[in-house]
Amino acid sequence: MAGEISKVCVIGAGVMGSGIAAQVANAGIKVLLLDILPKDGNNRNAVAEGAVARALKTDPAPFMSAAAAKLIECGNIEDDLARVAECDWIVEVVLERLDVKQALYHRLEAVRRPGTAISSNTSTIPLKVLLEGMPESFAHDFMITHFFNPPRYMRLMELVTGPATDQALAARVAAFCDVKLGKSVVACHDSPGFIANRLGVFWMTGAVTETPEIGLTIEEADAIMGSPFGVPKTGVFGLSDLVGLDLMPHVNASMAGALPKHDEFHAINRDIPVVRKLLETGYTGRKGRGGFYRINKTGGKRVKETIDFATGEFRLELKPNLPELAAAGKDVRKLLEAPGRVGTYAWNVMGRTLAYAAKLVPEAADDITSIDEAMRLGYNWKWGPFELIDKVGVDWFVSRLRAENIAVAPILEAAAGRTFYRVEGGKRQYLGLDGAYHNLTRPDGVLLLEDLKLAAKPVLKNGSAAVWDIGDGVLCFEFTSKSNSLDDQILALLQKAIALVKEKHKALVIYNEGSNFSVGANVGLALFAANIAAWSQVEALIATGQEMMQKLKYAPFPVVAAPSGMALGGGCEFLLHSDAVQAHSETYAGLVECGIGLLPGWGGCKEMLGRWATDPSMPRGPMPAPTKVFEMISTAKVGRSAADARDMLILRSGDGVTMNRYRLLADAKAKALSLVEGYKPPEAREIVLPGPSGKVAMDQAVAGFARLGQATKHDIVVGGELATVLTGGGTDIIDTVKETKILELERESFLRLLKTSATLARIEHMLETGKPLRN
Repeated sequence: MAGEISKVCVIGAGVMGSGIAAQVANAGIKVLLLDILPKDGNNRNAVAEGAVARALKTDPAPFMSAAAAKLIECGNIEDDLARVAECDWIVEVVLERLDVKQALYHRLEAVRRPGTAISSNTSTIPLKVLLEGMPESFAHDFMITHFFNPPRYMRLMELVTGPATDQALAARVAAFCDVKLGKSVVACHDSPGFIANRLGVFWMTGAVTETPEIGLTIEEADAIMGSPFGVPKTGVFGLSDLVGLDLMPHVNASMAGALPKHDEFHAINRDIPVVRKLLETGYTGRKGRGGFYRINKTGGKRVKETIDFATGEFRLELKPNLPELAAAGKDVRKLLEAPGRVGTYAWNVMGRTLAYAAKLVPEAADDITSIDEAMRLGYNWKWGPFELIDKVGVDWFVSRLRAENIAVAPILEAAAGRTFYRVEGGKRQYLGLDGAYHNLTRPDGVLLLEDLKLAAKPVLKNGSAAVWDIGDGVLCFEFTSKSNSLDDQILALLQKAIALVKEKHKALVIYNEGSNFSVGANVGLALFAANIAAWSQVEALIATGQEMMQKLKYAPFPVVAAPSGMALGGGCEFLLHSDAVQAHSETYAGLVECGIGLLPGWGGCKEMLGRWATDPSMPRGPMPAPTKVFEMISTAKVGRSAADARDMLILRSGDGVTMNRYRLLADAKAKALSLVEGYKPPEAREIVLPGPSGKVAMDQAVAGFARLGQATKHDIVVGGELATVLTGGGTDIIDTVKETKILELERESFLRLLKTSATLARIEHMLETGKPLRN
């Protein structure tokens, strides 16, 4: 289409610039990455090339695949600036200095194509200041696109335009960031810190300042300010360590300089001696020696320690004992009203942050939904500020503010006696400054179960799953169990769903809106059954799971799996037995059962063997495919992106990848409908496997790792069972094996392993600690 963005120039190859370049490349778009000349050496592109090389080694990885990095062409602003004329969007990510940025802008104006979008990633300099002295033609194409770090994983992008900005051009950039880069684009006004950092810095500064003044420990403060308010369990101090303590003084100074003198931020922005001492002694956060928390490796042990505000010294981390938190439970108002230090801290930090958020409408954004979305995606809050105010009650909140002589924002006055959000006629609505409710609208191409559930009921439901009619003859199968773990109830409802689609509908999509698609089978149930020797129940669960996977695979209608987050073990087996996968780009899939001393039991071995045996890149013969599958399953390999999953053949060539999480269900539905006409289920296949000689080779490989100390005694047992399954378990030198035979071998090996004490110990340890046990 006209105006399509097919090449992007990123100028500035620092952490943010290289991260933005990597995400554009992840989308399959060519990138020109430019930076200054190096101080020495003959390679004039060394700065940009070095940034890409570092990004390929960084964890968490900016690139979704090594192939994406090849889409980035490196250069420098002295030799290659004129090449911005090749690009459809220029992103400036240079030093946060006005003189440096404007000098670059004048040079760009002389070489860029007229009408080319140009934006700054600044988080501190207002748009109107950046444009001072710039020609009208530049202002016409200029905007701020503020990404969050790391750009691959943070879903928020704040967009700021000015009165002269071409709104059609801004909309084109916004659409590209939405569909191609996977961002939720929030429109902001040209105010200091925009939305997320304006509010987030206020919140974090208040939390750090109040902690020593109230007399709380860091652990206590993080416990109060973490999960009770829907904030990540890192809390404020853990988040500060993650972001970097060294950034705090610069960000706060910038915010203080930009905000008017009457702003409430100035009252909490104070020097804290302990923080100053940490920075002076090199404690800059996780990227350095540590920060508010550190890992002490003295004596060969890893001991977590925390800074003590009272002494200024590190001490052992202590588990907080705060009865008030338990008493409040999930009631946010009770926490804000709690007696003593806990309630005082909760109110002084979060209560005042919510009051501050209310004044940002309309100063920083047109409506409350923009504020809430910015904090949900920019700071990973479970609920936005206005959703939290609804939880405590608008009238109670306003009354508390007035009792403490805190100014009440107009949007709070407008909400008197009401809530900020409501459901009316099956639509979620939000309250505007005009005092009226407005429908919360989604962009075209966005379909969410969250919205569907407001106006519809499931067509099928039990305690672990639900089935929804998403229109056009397509049903959606949703896991609803804890962590979307798979159990007998999910399998039972799946059988009913398959029958229902066969009778009345066209296709089935398997999808949910949890943090993870599925972490696999509920191994806690398997452990319980093993402990009471209920082996018949375990065998029935394995057999039923295999039966349901086969029914999915050979159903007379298309089945599309739409994963996001982790799709592990049985979750991965759902993907493998679907006709197609429409995966969110941040899908982490793998058959991980060997990590707890088991094997895939629902056909995962069978499906991976079939895919690798028919892959044209594999050498001929019966051994290469089983060897490849053995390497992946025995090491519990997990793909770190949908691109990785494709390399592992969990995704196939025809499977799709959706960059924006909000668009996943609509894309999966479209994929399912595209398969309906002329659909025929796949034919059952036979696989040529190497037999006992192949098993011997695999056993020898595991024994070699054991001699090097890289495999335990039980790893040898697990590897032996996996080798039996993958080589066919027969007596012939080369054996042609049917799918049913491999399934039988999976069942037998799974049961034998579950009956070992070492496997039970691994499962128990994983359930208790969330970490694998090497025994």
